[in-house]
Amino acid sequence: MQTPERLDGRALVYIGIALLTWSSAYAAIAYSLASFTPGEVALARLAIGSLCFAVLLLVKKVPLPARRDWPQLTLLGVIGLTVYHLCLNTAETRVASGTAAILISLVPAATAALSAIWLRERLSPRTLIGLGVALVGVVMVVLASGKDVKFEPMAALVLVSVLACAIFFVGQKPLFARNSMLGVTGFTFFAGMLGALPFGLGLPHALAAAPASHIWALVWLGIAPTFIGYVAWNAALHRASASQVSSFIYFSPPIAVLIGWVWLGERPGWLTLVGGMVTVGGVVLANARRRAPSSAAPVATTPVKQH
Repeated sequence: MQTPERLDGRALVYIGIALLTWSSAYAAIAYSLASFTPGEVALARLAIGSLCFAVLLLVKKVPLPARRDWPQLTLLGVIGLTVYHLCLNTAETRVASGTAAILISLVPAATAALSAIWLRERLSPRTLIGLGVALVGVVMVVLASGKDVKFEPMAALVLVSVLACAIFFVGQKPLFARNSMLGVTGFTFFAGMLGALPFGLGLPHALAAAPASHIWALVWLGIAPTFIGYVAWNAALHRASASQVSSFIYFSPPIAVLIGWVWLGERPGWLTLVGGMVTVGGVVLANARRRAPSSAAPVATTPVKQH
């Protein structure tokens, strides 16, 4: 039975879990890069996530996807996980944090455009305006938070990550209709880990020399933002359209500011708060559904239940 394409309460909970875990990933990546190369961080993260998926699939006895989907899933795993994480990790060694936050926020727009082309998802003018408004809010939040914003050639790697992420989100969507969501996600992780293997061959030696705190940062990356975050995200993607779900990525910078306020006592300025409200308004506008027009002439019929 196909899941209705709508943002219900459960989908919003899944999105919230994914965003909270993903918001912690950028700091953990930067912390880990003090002892590991970008390729080693990517391999460790995907290897830990893959191990978690292997255990989950065995315990729940989840079948692997249909063999005809293996080539597409392998390609999606390499693009959406190997390429995404390698490019993002490498960019974090050079690109200013504010620049990365703004560029990564292009993921919803890229996903919406790709969904319209690949999945024929209809994007209303209201959705497009909402995505634009939310992006303006994100830029306000990043600039007001004091993060360094400086565009340089290495920033192109972040744009590659954006495109890889959009392809990953949109490409998986049709496969959920004929395969288990956990099976699809797990398979892409296995492929992504194998793709990252050549770039992290020095990981065993680096682990032996790294301090325990940096190793635990890798463990956190593999379990929370990777395993838990991607399971929650794909569960939401299974229930609603790719463009709808991806629009919530705009909340990542405001969430990071909120975490800094609660955890580190970093009080946001008024421009940050205004930017956060603009972001919220844009996401709400992008996901607002137009009410179906009522019938012109009243007819006595049995009311139809909406599911």
